[in-house]
Amino acid sequence: MAASLLLSFSTILFIILFISPCITLSTSRRILHDHVSKHRETSFRVALKHVDSGKNLTKFERLQRGVMRGNLRLERLINNMMATLSESNSQVTSSVHAGNGEFLMNLAIGTPPETYSAIMDTGSDLIWTQCKPCTKCFDAPTPIFDPKKSSTFSKVSCSDSLCQALPTSDCESDGCEYLYSYGDYSSTQGVLATETFTFDKVPVSGLGFGCGEDNEGSGFNQGGGLVGLGRGPLSLVSQLKQSKFSYCLTSINDDTSSSSENSKSSLVMGSLTSDILTSNSTTVFTTPLIKNPSQPSFYYLSLLGISVGNVDLPIKKSTFAINSDGSGGMIVDSGTTITYLEESAFDMLKKEFISQTKLDVDNSDSTGLDLCFGLPATDDSSEVSIEIPKLVFHFDGASLDLPGENYMIGDMKSGLACLAMGSSSGISIFGNIQQQNMMVVHDLEKETLSFIPTKCDQL
Repeated sequence: MAASLLLSFSTILFIILFISPCITLSTSRRILHDHVSKHRETSFRVALKHVDSGKNLTKFERLQRGVMRGNLRLERLINNMMATLSESNSQVTSSVHAGNGEFLMNLAIGTPPETYSAIMDTGSDLIWTQCKPCTKCFDAPTPIFDPKKSSTFSKVSCSDSLCQALPTSDCESDGCEYLYSYGDYSSTQGVLATETFTFDKVPVSGLGFGCGEDNEGSGFNQGGGLVGLGRGPLSLVSQLKQSKFSYCLTSINDDTSSSSENSKSSLVMGSLTSDILTSNSTTVFTTPLIKNPSQPSFYYLSLLGISVGNVDLPIKKSTFAINSDGSGGMIVDSGTTITYLEESAFDMLKKEFISQTKLDVDNSDSTGLDLCFGLPATDDSSEVSIEIPKLVFHFDGASLDLPGENYMIGDMKSGLACLAMGSSSGISIFGNIQQQNMMVVHDLEKETLSFIPTKCDQL
């Protein structure tokens, strides 16, 4: 057996990978599109906080909450894609917006700057916050932005390229009004404007954002708005015209309670990404980013196959391909907790996992996850050791051998160990549990995405 890796937590579950290291699982992380000024290189790093941070949840409890949110997010994406496909017959297209998300970032808006927390979302584009006067606003941990108190607030004209990039807009005499919906009843509606945003003491002027006066739906009340990091022209990445950005998400165990600032996940924009990569150079897994014209905001990957233990699953090559109508494919997403695979592929993975894992399958459906195993009885209630097969995702140009804690989550209290994956139809998603403790680098100039194993809490 290879050398073991011990992660110390209050209650310990030892997971041993076949042909893979031992690991421990626990019960218990400008060209600026500026309408005022010329391009000036903007680079910054901001801390990210999980939406369930500080709630005194165990890792397993946070996983379950994330799965419930992820199921709703997946349902929203599938429903939107179905709508897009039906509209395509009449030559009408509409973008899918994921909305919600699992991580919050702090920023400041206006002059003088007022501090807000916003949801980071790689599955949508629009940057927005709730604004006064507010005809309908949800309860949020941060105040509602008052544009009258900022000297740098300016409404966007209807002829502006940002207004024209909106999926739904209305041209009024005093500026561009928008409606941005997220597939169910969730939406934000208001005035498109420009404002000075501050990220970790770095001011960015003239940033286009939605000043939402009518906001409704589930999932947004963890923050005061949303920062879209998708590929469309309205996103933060596109407006900054950055060729590179990255995020590094700490282990789901590291932020189950109020943790110190230096142990949080982080988002890095611009040249700082290269600086961090230089100082943390290690094994790099790089795969091409694929574009889907029907869903231009998402970051698609080319997944060629999956291995469980030493078995290459007999998945058809077309399973994860983007279909001619825009359906299918796999996206990498920071806002979805677990990985969702097209149903036929997940069924193969589940069957092989059961075959290679010498534990009883739990059929109680008590966790919300598709595959759980009962843990063996032990005299010492604080620890138990089990064996699980290794799991490898074979992307185009990169085979990613996942650490055990990135796909198997154990809970001594319930006596279960569960696979942090599920099935899907119409789209597959590579979720954030599978990305934890990796620097995930989006290089939009080279059109690549890189996974770099990293101790994210030490960046």
